[in-house]
Amino acid sequence: MLEIVLYARPGCHLCTEARTTIDAILADRRRNGLSLPAVVERDISTDPAWEQAFFAEIPVVEVGDRRLPLAISPRGLQRFLDDVLGPVLAG
Repeated sequence: MLEIVLYARPGCHLCTEARTTIDAILADRRRNGLSLPAVVERDISTDPAWEQAFFAEIPVVEVGDRRLPLAISPRGLQRFLDDVLGPVLAG
């Protein structure tokens, strides 16, 4: 099963908002009986390579080999996760 990786840092309000949006999207998927990937948060301040790679782009969401930098739009996050996980079909 894929993981949703959220690259963030403490004190980043955009990162907190991205996590809240991801949680809401996953709650909708749960209500529709879909399997849910785990969400893993990675604090970029704990790894110099992550900090160098993502400092100007956080929050960054990664699933498999796909990455969404500046993941701040709820609509953009929804589209990205639907694309990599499959859409929620109303039924």
